This record gives sequence, structure tokens and C-alpha cells, in this order.
Amino acid sequence: MNKRIGNIFKGDRVIWMVFFFLCMISIVEVFSASSGLTYKSHNYIGPIVYHTGTIIAGAVVAIVTLNIPCRYFKLMTPFLMVISLVTLLWVLLAGTKIGDAGRWINLFGFTFQPSEIAKGTVVLIVAQILAAMQRENGADRNAFKWIMWITLPACFLIGLENLSTSAMLFAVVFLMMFIGLVPLRQLGKLAGVIILLVVFAVSMVMIVGHDTSGENQELTKVEQVDQPKKKKNTIEKMFHRADTWKSRIMKFGKPKPTPQEYDLDKDAQVAHANIAIVSSGVIGKGPGKSTERDFLSQAFSDFIYAIIIEELGILGAFAVVFLYIILLYRCARIASRCENNFPAFLALGLGLLLVIQATFNMMVAVGLAPVTGQPLPLISKGGTSTIINCAYIGAILSVSRSAKMKKEENIG
Repeated sequence: MNKRIGNIFKGDRVIWMVFFFLCMISIVEVFSASSGLTYKSHNYIGPIVYHTGTIIAGAVVAIVTLNIPCRYFKLMTPFLMVISLVTLLWVLLAGTKIGDAGRWINLFGFTFQPSEIAKGTVVLIVAQILAAMQRENGADRNAFKWIMWITLPACFLIGLENLSTSAMLFAVVFLMMFIGLVPLRQLGKLAGVIILLVVFAVSMVMIVGHDTSGENQELTKVEQVDQPKKKKNTIEKMFHRADTWKSRIMKFGKPKPTPQEYDLDKDAQVAHANIAIVSSGVIGKGPGKSTERDFLSQAFSDFIYAIIIEELGILGAFAVVFLYIILLYRCARIASRCENNFPAFLALGLGLLLVIQATFNMMVAVGLAPVTGQPLPLISKGGTSTIINCAYIGAILSVSRSAKMKKEENIG
């Protein structure tokens, strides 16, 4: 029996344990945080059944992926590139909008985010470039050029609808280049260019966008009613989410108000997330006993970490952080055992992708970063993101299998 189970759950056992605990936390906390969905649908059990089914499907995807030999991932690259490019252009031209963001494609009744596929594709390509162009003293200087030719267009297409995902992906690629020993002079120049581009982008957002937060929100609405609609020029179309970005920048940049001054109507998400965290204590209120879940509009997704803290306390918050730290540590250990460069860079890149996104989400929940809309990997409720993240775990486990076999062959 144990042998049969071992044949299914192959690869690094520690990563399997981390994956299991994250999924269990997800099922419990999403069930608790989905009170708004159950109220709207009048179906108490439906949302969690759907989410549990998604996690089970994701686990199946992880098992299938880990059984794919690592070398075959290279063969999948051209197909993933075409799919990523087509779907990213599709979502820009005819994407399904939720709020003011058109990040989704509706296909045969299923909705998915092309950026999720594009992220893994970019990491896969960067891993191949770094592996192919490694020299005795580090990566060839031309590796930087090829990586930029792939990364910049992808980040640009993603960033038009999802700026935070674009920034996160670029950070992952930058760290992969640093680990892959791309010349520091090139990385230094890139860092300088990034700073200039960030200043330019923020300036454009502040110029084009309208502050829809606080007192200016009512004024903007009045202006929109009084004035006839004008056709947007090219710049306004490109920065059509500038209003949202500007509001988030303005909110984050303002001094934090005192509890008496806080306006729960204008800053509902941040305010109720803070209340959830402050009222948690060391051990929390207990699973299923959150009160702020009824007030947080994205309690089961963007702000699920605040609900975890409220219900599981500071200890639960640190436990979740610890699981992601272990995941990144095991990815580093797996990479160190690889004889070839490609699987090593792939495992590290995918590990960084998951952990950096988790860091973004947790920083937003505790007020250390502006609201970005990034879900907590493997915990937040999701469809595409959950399945794709499980595929990332499967790819890491596939690398761990090949690395373990190589180690056993060397010992033999």
C-alpha cells in the first residue's frame, strides 16, 4: 500500500507536505471567508465544494506534471509561447472585464487569466537561456539581451491590464539573472533603467489618471455626469486603469489616519483587514469564527491572509509564512542537487514566482504595500491561478525526481 502511494506522490516529500498543508489551510479558510458568496447564491455548501474540486483537479495536474521528465518541458516551450502571445493579445482586444480590469478570457464556459500561463512560460524560457549560455565565469553577456527580448514584451502586454503581476514577473526574472551570474554591470544598468521607467510610469499615471479615492471621488462622479463622454486618445486607452493605479498610490502615500478618523466607507478593504488583524491575538478567534469576512469584499482571495490572521492568530500567520519559506528553501536544495543547469534554474524560478507572489499578497494584507489584487498562491480561492500554481508545484517535483535519481546513480 505504501509503495503504491509512493508511486503516485513521487518527488520531494517536504514539498508534498508543504503543498498538502497549504491546500488544507485553503479549504478551511476559503470555506470560512466565502460567507458573502453563500449569502448571494443562497447555497451554503456550493462555493466550498467548487473550491475543493478545483484543488483536487490541481492536485491531479501536479501529479501528471511531475511524471513528465524535465527535458520534455523544453519541447513544450514553442507551444506555450504561441498560447501566451495569442491569449495576451486576445484579453487586450476582447477580454472579459471584472471591475475596470479586463484580465480574463471566457472560453467554452471557463474563465481564465492568460497572465498565469505567460508567467510560467517566461520563467521556462529564461531558465533555458541561462542554462544554454552558462560559461566558466558565469552567463554569457548575450544572455541578458535574449532574456530582455522575451521578458519586456511579455511584461508590457501583462502590465496593461495587470501592473502588479508584470512587476512581480520582472522581479523574478531579475533574481533569476542574478542567480544565473549575469554580469553585474548589465544588471546595474538595468536597475537604473527600471528606476527611470518607474518614475516615468508613475508620472504618466498621476497626469492621466483621476483620483477616485476620498473626497475627490464624489467630484469625479459629478464631472462625469455633467460632461459628455469624450473619445479616449491612444495614451488614455493604454492607461485606462490609471484612475485605479492613481487612487492606490494616493491612498498608500497618505499618512495613516487614527482609528477615530478612519472612514470605513472610503477605505473599506484596508480598514476591515486592519480590524481583522488587530482583533486576532496570539491564537486567533478560531477557524470559522471570523467577523470581518462579512465586510471584506475579497476576503476569500486578495485579503484571505487577513482572515487567516484573525482566525488563527499570530501563530497561524507565522505558520503560513514558514510554509512558503520552506518551499523556497527546498527549491534551492533541489537546484543544488541538479547536475544540469536548466532544471536548477527552472525549479528556482518557479519557487521564486510562488513565494514572491505570496509576499506581495501578505504585505498588502498587513498594510505594507498598496492594494495589488494578487491572490495568495495555493490558498486563495481561484480557478486558473490554483490549477496553474499546482502545475508549477508539479514541475518542481519533476525536477526533484530527476535530481534525486542522478544523485542515486552517482552514489551507486
